[in-house]
Amino acid sequence: MPPDTAGAVAPAGTTPTPRRFYVHDDLTDDVRDRHGQGSPALALVEALLAAVRRDAERVVVLTVAEQIEGLVARGPHAPFALTIGIGRAGERVAGQLHARTGWFPVVRRVDVTREEDGRGGYRLVSTAPTPLAAQLAGVERAASLALVDDTVFSGLTMRTILETLSPAVRARTHAFCLRCVADTLPSIAALCPITPGFAAPGRILDEVSFINASGLVRRGAIRRAGQPPLAFFERPEWMRAWFPGHAEEIIALCGRLNRLLDPPGGA
Repeated sequence: MPPDTAGAVAPAGTTPTPRRFYVHDDLTDDVRDRHGQGSPALALVEALLAAVRRDAERVVVLTVAEQIEGLVARGPHAPFALTIGIGRAGERVAGQLHARTGWFPVVRRVDVTREEDGRGGYRLVSTAPTPLAAQLAGVERAASLALVDDTVFSGLTMRTILETLSPAVRARTHAFCLRCVADTLPSIAALCPITPGFAAPGRILDEVSFINASGLVRRGAIRRAGQPPLAFFERPEWMRAWFPGHAEEIIALCGRLNRLLDPPGGA
């Protein structure tokens, strides 16, 4: 679960049905690589995405390739002296983009995530033993800095990281993301330039929302202070808002896939 995607949902009981709902397919290739082309797990992924796509007028499934193509088309850039990947997702995106462009030869990950604060909101917390400021130590020595995430939704994650940097460092920083809500971009652009692969128009939550397909089935999509993480299918009120009319079918598919991908007692 990318750090900012948790912002794609409102507190329990208040999640609206977005007019346009984007589901990033980060499951198909991963499950094919891990479980094989003819595996029951991949068959379940295909069934899940087919069910998700059923509301074709409202739900759009995004692929990595099309988002990378969109971002690369907005280049070019000289290689950055240092790249900060936000979490494993940002680190992975930086690697994928570097393979195409050569922009990010040196990537350093910061481990942060959004966590429900128990009061209907979210806060950014470190998932490493060290706080965010300590993870960013030394970046001021970089002649140029890139900040890479997969999703910018509310912008809380990227803004928090940028605001942790000094104005002098921000002046030589450029942010990148595969996908974002267009209305969020100005709050980031006020701190540094940002280049997205895909920008969706509309207000967050009620007009446009994003999730990762992996978050539907893998625990960690929802992080709660002092409680175990959850997958989205374990919040049925959100699923019913996102997939009205066939949420129960999708929840059942997610549960079956979860038991294959994250079995009890598994690593």
